[in-house]
Amino acid sequence: MQTTNRQVNSSNYEQSTRVPRIATVHRTTGETDVQVTINLDGRGTCTAATGIPFLDHMLHQIASHGLIDIDVQAKGDWEIDDHHTNEDVGITLGQALNQALGDKKGIVRFGNFLAPLDEALIQVALDFSGRPHLSYGLQIPTQRVGTYDTQLTREFFVGLVNHSQMTLHIRQLDGINSHHIIEATFKAFARAMRIAVEIDPRRAGTIPSSKGVL
Repeated sequence: MQTTNRQVNSSNYEQSTRVPRIATVHRTTGETDVQVTINLDGRGTCTAATGIPFLDHMLHQIASHGLIDIDVQAKGDWEIDDHHTNEDVGITLGQALNQALGDKKGIVRFGNFLAPLDEALIQVALDFSGRPHLSYGLQIPTQRVGTYDTQLTREFFVGLVNHSQMTLHIRQLDGINSHHIIEATFKAFARAMRIAVEIDPRRAGTIPSSKGVL
C-alpha cells in the first residue's frame, strides 16, 4: 500500500506532539538560587515564588496567556534589591525554554501579537532564530509599580532573550499607566510565544528554516 504525503505529515505531527517538551533548570550563583520547570504543552498553570510579588504576577501572565505550565522557585539577595533575582529568573526561564524547544523541529517559529490593556497597547514580535536580539521600545512613566523597579522589566527580557536565543521586538503603541504597560507587554509576549512554539502540522519533523538549522 502506498503512503501519501498527507499520511506522512500526519504521522510526523503525531510523533512531534507526543514528545514531551518539558525542561527543568536549576541555576545557582553567589547571589541567587533559581529553579524553573516549564511544559510548553501545558494548560497555563503557574507556581511562582520569586520573592518579588509583581514579577510573580507577570510570570502568571506568561503561563496563563501562553498556555505554558511554569514553576519558578527563587531565592536571592533581596536585602540588596530585586535586580539580581529578577535578572536570574529571566536567565533561567530562557535556559529552560531553550532546552524544552530542543532542536525546534516542527515549530511555527515566529509569533506576533498586539495586546490592549485599557489605554495601553503593546505589540510583541518574536522569532526563535537562534540569534539573541532584544529591541525594547517601552516608555514606562514611573520608576516603580508598587515595590517593583520598572527598569527591571527590560533586564528580565534581556536575560530571557540571551538564553532562549530568540529575537524579540517590543513596541509600545500607547499607554500612560505603568502597570498597564508592563502587564500588556507580558500578555503580548505570552500570546506571541504561544503562536511560535506551536507545532505546524505541515512542517512537523523538520527544522523551520531554509538553512536546515536554527
